[in-house]
Amino acid sequence: MTDNDQHFSNEEDTSNCLSKVLNGNSIQRSFKQALTPFEDFVHKEASSGLLLMGCTVGALVLANSAMYPVYDAVLHHKFTIGSDFFSISHSLQHWINDGLMALFFFMVGLEIKREILVGELADRKQAILPIAAAIGGMVVPALIYAAINSGSDALAGWGVPMATDIAFAMGVLALLGSRIPRSLVGFLLALAIVDDLGAVLVIAAFYTDKINLLALLFAGLAFVMLLLSNIAGIRRPLPYVIFGLLLWLGMLESGIHATLAGVITALTVPANSHCHAIPFVRRMRQLITRFETIQEDHRHIMQNSEQQKLLQSMENFVHCIESPLQRMEHNLHIWVSFLIIPIFALANAGIPIDFSTLGTTFSDPVTIGVIGGLIGGKLIGITFFSWLIIKIGLSRLPDGVTLPMIASVSLLAGIGFTMSIFIGGLAFDNAQHLLNAKIGILAASLFAGIAGYISLRLCTSELE
Repeated sequence: MTDNDQHFSNEEDTSNCLSKVLNGNSIQRSFKQALTPFEDFVHKEASSGLLLMGCTVGALVLANSAMYPVYDAVLHHKFTIGSDFFSISHSLQHWINDGLMALFFFMVGLEIKREILVGELADRKQAILPIAAAIGGMVVPALIYAAINSGSDALAGWGVPMATDIAFAMGVLALLGSRIPRSLVGFLLALAIVDDLGAVLVIAAFYTDKINLLALLFAGLAFVMLLLSNIAGIRRPLPYVIFGLLLWLGMLESGIHATLAGVITALTVPANSHCHAIPFVRRMRQLITRFETIQEDHRHIMQNSEQQKLLQSMENFVHCIESPLQRMEHNLHIWVSFLIIPIFALANAGIPIDFSTLGTTFSDPVTIGVIGGLIGGKLIGITFFSWLIIKIGLSRLPDGVTLPMIASVSLLAGIGFTMSIFIGGLAFDNAQHLLNAKIGILAASLFAGIAGYISLRLCTSELE
């Protein structure tokens, strides 16, 4: 994060200035109807969580039906890109997990940067609680899994129960509606962001193959170009897309997991506004006034070239005040939430279940470790660390939030689906271990979602 991010706060000033200048105008009413970035994020995450549930069920049905051979063959079909000079060949599932998921991690990186700059993690005292809760929710599950699988070749899966799937968790919260305090939603979002950051660091440090130094050098040069683009004040997305792709390619061949290129690229995207709030509001007022004065009755706007020019000017000024980080996150979020993550679920949640061996599966240390970590570990880690931080006075509960609500949210944090399955794929070479881990993830996520919903409903019954 090398750009002048202190200017990022200008966007909040802009919102206040627009509210004052346009007060009483018909346009103001439409501003009031618009979603804030926070509300837009929550709405999309909740909706995508429900879609994700449907894709998970669909993958399970395919994997346990007569269509399984076709499903499996499609996922393992090789696809090659490139030419005779240079080409890369991987299965469809590999392209999804290493290619499409890089965009998911790019979104994660943008969210991390935004939260640190202006979100729930911007205020140090306010951020201590979700940070501590997230650390507890990562450390305790990992310790539970490690204790159960100590001394076996399955110990490498200790990172699997550390993760929280924010889309699924927000989908459950959406079912409870307005009875959930906004501050509790903010706590869960901040916790999940820190959790994602922790998962990224774990992947980088512990789930990396042998290093190809030449490819790593290529990735390093791409990263330098990203930094130089930021320092030079380049705000158009294209250079970041090009150098981000080169970074991804270098990391794909280096041995470090390629999806981390998404996070690294995101952290170089400028987060500052290009112009200040007051000049922006004045110029927009002039453009709107001019737009109104040249309106011709019964004439479509497409027939009015002057109005079209004014609209283009307004769009240019909006892009001027809006940071590239904010614009990229907004434009990409819907694709990640409603296409990439559902595709990942379809490709990875299809587990052929042999019901005659379920007893053996659920008694396996890998399955027990994953379930114990995601349910018991998240509940104990998040609740205890939150209580401890509050008890020693380093932070306080958000307004309208009680400790039982925190405990209920810690149950929802046991929904580890997307990132847990992703880490499982990196951790296990043994197919049986991976299968048992996936069954543990699905079972724990189902239990955590139901238990979290019931617990939150009971905790917030007086708010109805």
